[in-house]
Amino acid sequence: MLSGMIAAAINAADPVAVQSAEQQLENGRSSLDEATLLAARNAFEQCLRQTQNERCAYDLANAESYLAQAKQLHTDNKGAEHWLNLAIDDSKHATAMSDGSSNAHALLADLYGRKIGFGGMLAGMRYGPKANAEAQRALALDANNPRVYTVLGRKYLYAPKMFGGDLQKAIESFQKASSLDPHFDEAFVWLAIAYRKAGKEQQAQSALAEALRLNPQSAIAKDLQSGAKLQ
Repeated sequence: MLSGMIAAAINAADPVAVQSAEQQLENGRSSLDEATLLAARNAFEQCLRQTQNERCAYDLANAESYLAQAKQLHTDNKGAEHWLNLAIDDSKHATAMSDGSSNAHALLADLYGRKIGFGGMLAGMRYGPKANAEAQRALALDANNPRVYTVLGRKYLYAPKMFGGDLQKAIESFQKASSLDPHFDEAFVWLAIAYRKAGKEQQAQSALAEALRLNPQSAIAKDLQSGAKLQ
C-alpha cells in the first residue's frame, strides 16, 4: 500500500498530477500493469526534478520496484533487473535526502535482497549485508512497520539455510506484518506463499482468500489462486 499522500507537502509540483500519480501507483501495485506503473513512475520523476522532495524519490523507487516485479512475473529477467537497478539508485537517493523514513529503508532492504536473486552467491555476499543493515535501520526507526516484516519474511523464505533461511521464521514474519496492518494485502499474499511452501495448503488458502478480500485486483493473488508457482 502507498505510504500516504505527498501532494500537500509539495508546493512546486502540480498537486492534481501528484495525486493522479499516486492513484496510478496504487492501481499498478495491484494489477502490475506496466503502462499504469510507467505513467506513475514518469510523474514521480518529474516531481523529483521539480521539488527535490524525498517523498517523490521514494515513490519513484516504489514504482520502479513494481515495474521490476511486473517484468519478472512475465519472465523478463533482463527487464526486471533494469528496473531493479533504477529502483535501488532512487531508493538510495531517498534515504540520503532524509534518513528518517522507515519505509524508504525497508524498500531499499527489499531491493538489495531481490538483487541477490540475479547474481547467486557472489551477489549474496555483496548485497546480503546491505539488505540486513537497511532492514535493521528501518526497524530502529519504526519497530512496528509491517513492511519491514514482509522484507524479513522474504529473506527467511528465499535465503539458503546456511545463510539464515528459515521457513517457520518466514511464516512468523508475515504473520507479524499482517497483524500489525490487517489491511496490508501483500502481507497475506506472502503468508499464503510461505504456507504453501510449507505444505500447509488450508492455511495458504485462508491467507489468500483474505488477500483477495482486501484487494480483489491483486495480480499476484490471482496467479496464486490459479495455482501458479511464484518466485
